[in-house]
Amino acid sequence: MKKNLFSSFLIVGFLVVALSGCNPPVLTDITSPTVSSTNPANGSATALVDAGIAATFSEEMDGATITDLTFTLTGAAPVAGVVALNSAGTMATFTPTASLGFDTSYTAVITVAAMDVAGNALASAYTWSFTTAIGPPEGPSAVDLGVAGDFVILAQTGITNASPSVITGSIGVSPIAASALTGFDLVGDGSLGYTTSAYVSGNVYASDYTEPAPTDLTAAVAAMGAAYLDAEGRTSPDFSELSTGALGGLELVPGLYKWTTAVSIGSSVTLVGDVNDVWIFQIAGALTMAADTSVILTGGALPGNIFWQVAGATTLAANAQFKGVILSATTIGLGAGADVEGRLLAQTNVTLGGDNTISEPSLK
Repeated sequence: MKKNLFSSFLIVGFLVVALSGCNPPVLTDITSPTVSSTNPANGSATALVDAGIAATFSEEMDGATITDLTFTLTGAAPVAGVVALNSAGTMATFTPTASLGFDTSYTAVITVAAMDVAGNALASAYTWSFTTAIGPPEGPSAVDLGVAGDFVILAQTGITNASPSVITGSIGVSPIAASALTGFDLVGDGSLGYTTSAYVSGNVYASDYTEPAPTDLTAAVAAMGAAYLDAEGRTSPDFSELSTGALGGLELVPGLYKWTTAVSIGSSVTLVGDVNDVWIFQIAGALTMAADTSVILTGGALPGNIFWQVAGATTLAANAQFKGVILSATTIGLGAGADVEGRLLAQTNVTLGGDNTISEPSLK
């Protein structure tokens, strides 16, 4: 009995000694880190131009592997910037050395050379894209058309359509009666307050139609006059007498332009700006546009933000391609095949020369 007890003590002691000499097992991190979120988010269209681009990781990263070589940003060209990791090692930020461009697409990439503190790399490169917000508007504030903006063509003494045209929107005349609407093959007698035409996608209104047409047209004509005076009365032009009124071949940035003479577009003219930008052209004389020329819009510029205030007659020759809202104190005449994306608002008459396309201006 004593021998067995002594043997048991020896065995237990041996086990204690043996176990006391062993190190605990070490757990090795072999899991690749991941990007759990980004700012701006993938697909964002409102990213700030002066904010850093950030990526948050699933675990602590090795700062030595988070650099401008492993975290890059590219727009039309590579973007220079500084990359930093936060104190917790879980968020990397790319700060561009200069503000990003407005309304511009960018792509950010974190490569597989980015590693966590255990030396595990991303399983694959992480890529996301975003677009910066549209910039603040440039140029003057837009002209408020009021209820005159309900019409694609509005005239006080008549509208003539020489041959079939395509007019998208509504047209109206006041204070002249419907007899001053010629070439439209009107359908109806005005008892509904309007008539229709195969050439007009909207309705046709005249001052002698049933109410509310007369009242609505009176308000629209008043709004047209107020809009003309607003555009005419803007002060402190950004450009005065530019190119002595010969706009052909020029590139025009947003702004207020003023001429005390006539203005001609002898060859295509380009307006460069984005969807918020505004152009107002104050023209004390006539506006003429040569045949087969165009007003070209680039950068996202919209016809609804372009206002041509014309004291004299406006003439768009054959096949001219015009953009913008014409606020005319006199007549507006279009040659055959001339097209307008905008509005024709005349304090006298509008004449379509045939095969014209008139459409309401694009809005943002």
